[in-house]
Amino acid sequence: MAQTLSSQALATSSLTVTSEVVMTYAELTDDFNPLHVDAEFAATTPMGRQIAHGTTSLCLIWQCLQRNFGGAALSTVDLDVRFVKPVYIGDVVTAGGEPCTDQPGQWNVWVRGGDGTDRIVGTFSLRSPGDTIQGASDGRN
Repeated sequence: MAQTLSSQALATSSLTVTSEVVMTYAELTDDFNPLHVDAEFAATTPMGRQIAHGTTSLCLIWQCLQRNFGGAALSTVDLDVRFVKPVYIGDVVTAGGEPCTDQPGQWNVWVRGGDGTDRIVGTFSLRSPGDTIQGASDGRN
């Protein structure tokens, strides 16, 4: 059941990243960058091994927000995130969040690995329906 903004932490969403998850995401997005899909190539890069597509983890944040606020709320989300650490095949990642204590109506959101390290960090808030998205064009030149 969707909740309203409160002082509670968000219910989390998790994913175990497997080769199958990475290949399925590559097929869905038509993103076959060898860093994601070719273990031999990825081993020669600074990452040292295959990494998941960053947006795979970002999708966990969207799933978490949908779980907590309902699908209709997703059209009113302002989300600002930063990718801080790669996600590797075999990682278990979890998305969640908690209210900002100094910014009412804003939440800190994150994706964390099983070791507790942040992989994505950011904030989100819900706009009122009809509010324009910050930075979006209104179609006028």
